[in-house]
Amino acid sequence: MRLRKKSRMERMLQTLGDALDAATDAKLSAPDVSSSKTRRAGLIAAASAVGLTAGSAGISSLRRRSGSARGAS
Repeated sequence: MRLRKKSRMERMLQTLGDALDAATDAKLSAPDVSSSKTRRAGLIAAASAVGLTAGSAGISSLRRRSGSARGAS
């Protein structure tokens, strides 16, 4: 009997599933935190995401402008 090897995608999905299982187990065993700390952490995470998005958009805009200026000359 010949064993079938897993494809690259199957191995990646299994690894991802294992990581999610481990994260779920860790979350269940984590200590309970107060709602104010949770709210503050959420706000910090959201503000960080907004800042990174705005920074990325600004850099893209500058690159487009400098690229079009080079093409026009």
